[in-house]
Amino acid sequence: MPSRETRTGKLAPLWRAIVEVGFIVFLFYSNLLMGEFERSNGRGKGLLFALRDTLTYRNFGIAVFSGFIGYGVVEFLRKRI
Repeated sequence: MPSRETRTGKLAPLWRAIVEVGFIVFLFYSNLLMGEFERSNGRGKGLLFALRDTLTYRNFGIAVFSGFIGYGVVEFLRKRI
């Protein structure tokens, strides 16, 4: 059976970075949404209000920035250990 050539050698670090930054963004939003839902639920507002209050451009910018910082820290520790 002929062997297939793969280009994973060049794309693997890029995909790992995308997955790690995406995971950090997911954790940021899930934490933000849980806090906003708990805070807004006491006033009789529900999940839709919490989602609308959480999904903003400013929060997205903070999440992506935090994701890249977290990726940098993880890569630094990965190379040091």
